[in-house]
Amino acid sequence: MSDSAVYAAGAVVWRRVEGKLRILLIHRTKYRDVTFPKGKVDPGEMLAQTAAREVEEETGIRVHLGVPVGVSHYSMRPKRQKIVHYWAAEATEDAIRASSFVPNGEIAALEWVSLKKARSQLSYPVDVEILDEFVARVDHGALDSVPLIVLRHARAVPRSGWKGADAARPLTPQGRHQAKAIAGVLEAFGVRKIVTSDALRCTATVKPLAKALGVKLSPTALISQDAWEAGEADVRKVVGKRVRVRKPAVICSHRPLLQELLTEIALATGTIRGSYLGDAADLEPAGFSVVHLSATNPGSGIIAIETHEPKI
Repeated sequence: MSDSAVYAAGAVVWRRVEGKLRILLIHRTKYRDVTFPKGKVDPGEMLAQTAAREVEEETGIRVHLGVPVGVSHYSMRPKRQKIVHYWAAEATEDAIRASSFVPNGEIAALEWVSLKKARSQLSYPVDVEILDEFVARVDHGALDSVPLIVLRHARAVPRSGWKGADAARPLTPQGRHQAKAIAGVLEAFGVRKIVTSDALRCTATVKPLAKALGVKLSPTALISQDAWEAGEADVRKVVGKRVRVRKPAVICSHRPLLQELLTEIALATGTIRGSYLGDAADLEPAGFSVVHLSATNPGSGIIAIETHEPKI
């Protein structure tokens, strides 16, 4: 991120009403404009976490993020640029009913509109460009999606300075901080399953997320570094099950296995492989790549990949 830019994030929130697609626009009180819910990144936040938080704060609707739908850029004073990242985000009927939104000093009204009406009502050309990206996802059948998240464990005590079994290497204080920091952003993607290497540095990385979600970890030696070094890892078995089940999941493993994990997701979904897989596997400790798959059209393969690195 550039120090000279202001970063923000938001979402194109959508639902279906009697089979027809509707998206949510907000009417802002102070600016008297019509736009998408969005807001600035808080200190320590990652962009996806900001997007989910801002939607809930401005609309009262709690959402989970789907596919990314673009980035807008525009100038601010004095000589600064604002960069806003957007995701598609479905609003379930339960989430809409649970909303406590009332008109306030920031948001005067919420409005569910058709894509055509949204295009005519949006106040800014940069928002129309985001709408175009969203429509492209709709046209390609890529709106209903499921994330599979490949996560590298947080920073651990170096192998060279550890006398015990490698699988027992703990996280460093920085690593423990990373594990807590990424729990919120992983939660923003609606994770429902956590599969992890049984090595301590992996289980400790996803423990804060499991606690926040109220779910149990599913540790396995099949994606551990010990198994990989012994030639006994079985990445295909782990990935194959997650692709078949198609529920939002995190797979936490080690640097040497990340490329194989992403390659197996591509193979299991019939996606053409390329250098993008290597880029997505090149993660720092506690970094992760979100692989979006179609929830309704398995033959669509990988429809998007986004990579997130911790700030810590």
